[in-house]
Amino acid sequence: MATTQGEARADTARPADLRLPGIVLGVGMGGFVDGILLHQLLQWHHMLSSTNQDRIGVKYYNPHTVSGLEMNTLWDGVFHTVCWLSVLLGLAVLYSRVLHHRLRVWTSRVLWGWMLVGWGLFNLVEGVLDHHVLGIHHVHAGEGQVWWDIGFLVLGALLVAGGHLLQRSGRFFDPGAPAGPREGRQG
Repeated sequence: MATTQGEARADTARPADLRLPGIVLGVGMGGFVDGILLHQLLQWHHMLSSTNQDRIGVKYYNPHTVSGLEMNTLWDGVFHTVCWLSVLLGLAVLYSRVLHHRLRVWTSRVLWGWMLVGWGLFNLVEGVLDHHVLGIHHVHAGEGQVWWDIGFLVLGALLVAGGHLLQRSGRFFDPGAPAGPREGRQG
């Protein structure tokens, strides 16, 4: 069956249009959820809170002492800086691609799906690397910590799968196409 140039373009352009900014934004936002919820609000762990059991020889900074909490807080700040830079980069790439169609992009299932994929990828990479390979911290240290760490990985896999399904249910974003009735005016 022959395809027109427009059909071929839609098939090849769909994954690339919002994928990169969505994933980069999702990585940053997933990192912020981890850092704000698990590090600050619940205070379950910090970046170096399990280095007394790590696999790479990082000095232990007991988060229950002032000096240990200071060092853990410093490394939590480095972690948040990386998350912030990821969000800025994702926004810059997104903005460069959709300058005149912001409303259509922010309501797009494709963008939100890719953001969920990015968040899930953050959980999977950070969970495997920091919790299992390096052992520098755990989701919730102590008895049963392996189950918390596995749950974090399962959540990451569910976010990747759910985000993938969500973005596939969305329509390809074509900046040149006129806005539909539900998309409103563009500005």
